[in-house]
Amino acid sequence: MTSSSFAAAASGSAASPSFEPSSASSSSHAGALPLAGIRVIELSHMVMGPTCGMILGDLGADVIKVEPPRGDGTRRLLGTGAGFFRTFNRNKKSVALDLDSEAGLDALHALVDSADVFVENFKPGRMASLGLDYATLRERNPKLIYVSHKGFLNGPYEHRLALDEVVQMMAGLAYMTGPVGRPLRAGSSVNDIMGGMFGAIGVLAALHERHASGRGKEVQSALFENCVLLSAQHMQQFAATGVAAAPMPERISAWAVYDVFTLAHGEQMFIAATGDAQWRALCAILERDDLLADPRLATNNDRVLARGWLLQTLGESLSRFDGASLVPLFERNHIPFASITKPEELFDDPHLNASGGLAPLTLDDGSETAMPLLPISLDGARLAPRRPIAKIGEHTAEVLRGLGYDDARIAALAGATQAAVPREAA
Repeated sequence: MTSSSFAAAASGSAASPSFEPSSASSSSHAGALPLAGIRVIELSHMVMGPTCGMILGDLGADVIKVEPPRGDGTRRLLGTGAGFFRTFNRNKKSVALDLDSEAGLDALHALVDSADVFVENFKPGRMASLGLDYATLRERNPKLIYVSHKGFLNGPYEHRLALDEVVQMMAGLAYMTGPVGRPLRAGSSVNDIMGGMFGAIGVLAALHERHASGRGKEVQSALFENCVLLSAQHMQQFAATGVAAAPMPERISAWAVYDVFTLAHGEQMFIAATGDAQWRALCAILERDDLLADPRLATNNDRVLARGWLLQTLGESLSRFDGASLVPLFERNHIPFASITKPEELFDDPHLNASGGLAPLTLDDGSETAMPLLPISLDGARLAPRRPIAKIGEHTAEVLRGLGYDDARIAALAGATQAAVPREAA
């Protein structure tokens, strides 16, 4: 993504008295969401910053995403990045601005003046080079809450560039995930997503504090420190026991039955029995009274010591069952289990569909997809998409008109923005 231009999105909602929203973004309607009336200006791309903006938007904030004239480069990613933009940019409006131009910067400054929150996730020094750092914007808007999503918090590493995979390698997560000698990153952008979550948590705390102080604050969230938190339990295991935690494929389980088994027809299922009642129930389901009577398996610790042969004999019994027959038995007897599911199979998950965990989202090309929602409910209600994914600059005129721009000024800005789009992209 070019660093010289951006695009913004805004969603209007009702005022939230406890967070004292800026007057420019206040309106009222019945059933307002918690952050209704809070205006967020988002200059971000990829996953981390957009996740923060998405969370705030889902909670009702008026999110204005600032994109370059050609649009956020995340829109055009292929392969593993093809789902990024649609996943993390709902409930936002799009305003296209060329920040290389004086008119574009003026428009952004007008947005900042009307804002409660400013979100960014660009490399160290980029915002300062554009005059969009916290120290500068605070002079314009002392009530502004400025949240930066970085690779590292302040310290010796702060000027390094980071990616989710980089911090997974250096914060112990990849070591703990793969077998010895083969560090393996987690299969999702866990630190980018959680970093955006922590950015949003910081915003909520700063909004609450602003209610008493009347002043904004700078919030920073970082990939590395996020990943260290994910590894903290393993750090403390070593501190408590003096024994280093082994990577997941090599570790000694605290429970004997805690593994993936192959059922009939090659189906795989994770099955656990973490207590004696679950162990007895599992043996009854498998008709293995002989295991219950075996003195070598009397306690969980005994069974842990016998894992080498125990898992093999359980696997032989389980290979005669299919998942469909085991599921109701495991549910009835409170035995933890999970079929091994591929992401694309989640579109048909009965729980997600029945509970409202998936909701229809209209994309910027007019097509529709089922989108997982935030994993929270408020008074039993889920936070569904309220608007389609915005087209590039779709709301530029609407948002600028709300800032007092007349049609002539909007047209002039639109012309300058269009001129900044490369010929091949126009």
